[in-house]
Amino acid sequence: MQSLWMLFASFMFSIMGVCVKLASDTYSTGEIVMYRGIIGVIFIYGLTLMQGGTLKTSLPWHHFWRGAVGVTALWFWFYAIGKLPLATAITLNYMAPIWIAAMLFTLGWWRSEKRFEWGLTAAVGLSFIGVTMLLQPSMQADQWFAALVGLASGILSALAYLQVRKLGLLGEPEYRVVFYFSLTGVVAGLLGTLAGPGFMGNSGEAWHRHEPTGIALLLAIGVTATVAQMALTRAYRLGKTLVTANLQYTGIVFSSIWGILIWGDLLSWLGWTGIGVILASGIAATYYNARNALPPEKTPATKTAGQAGDRISNDV
Repeated sequence: MQSLWMLFASFMFSIMGVCVKLASDTYSTGEIVMYRGIIGVIFIYGLTLMQGGTLKTSLPWHHFWRGAVGVTALWFWFYAIGKLPLATAITLNYMAPIWIAAMLFTLGWWRSEKRFEWGLTAAVGLSFIGVTMLLQPSMQADQWFAALVGLASGILSALAYLQVRKLGLLGEPEYRVVFYFSLTGVVAGLLGTLAGPGFMGNSGEAWHRHEPTGIALLLAIGVTATVAQMALTRAYRLGKTLVTANLQYTGIVFSSIWGILIWGDLLSWLGWTGIGVILASGIAATYYNARNALPPEKTPATKTAGQAGDRISNDV
């Protein structure tokens, strides 16, 4: 099923996260965002030329909205990571699927839509419980502003993912969606870097000299981020919205494994239980979706696999 593309996207994002953590010792947040975008733009442009595609779009404002919201969410997340314990910041950002479910529920209630996926929504909530068990978030009383910023990053991420799905349903291919998001990242990263130290996680010099290791890390960040974004876009375009959102939680499992292998992080029994809950929830959501999917002969020919049985999110 197409939602499983999110598993691949989560794995690639986890590799990107490792590279970002390593690169942050050398580069500022603005530089990382900018170089990630530059590599993504070059990668997608070359791919488009090879496949004979086009980057021309009839939906410029839709791309602008997706890029602006997505990049803002990214900046907010980086700010929260700098001000909050890492576990708390990640947990707040991973509330995005919860907000997606809430948005779909609100939209369905507003339009008197009777078909709301309670089973999938419960699986999303169970996954978040698993994330909380794994990360065991905490914060101090004077960190309330950073916590609100982290919470906002999750809400904005949810809006960005729904916009990705909307662009897909409007016929935009993955490479075009990712291209314009990467282009927005270039502009945002450049402006953020020029803003200097102290702006949303920037520190030290505005520009840093390149070393072979740094160049390799930036290339890895750009390539893995671009591939992951394309897989994520395909998952949201063709898959079922809440199944795709729920499978996104596996990213924290991959990240935890990298932490164990590279930095020697140790997980408590509660952490391992949380990983089990996340995996069980993802499997349950996938099974639930497959069981309730319409048979091919009953699926209207005018709908894609992702649209069938996902009427609420089609209208977002």
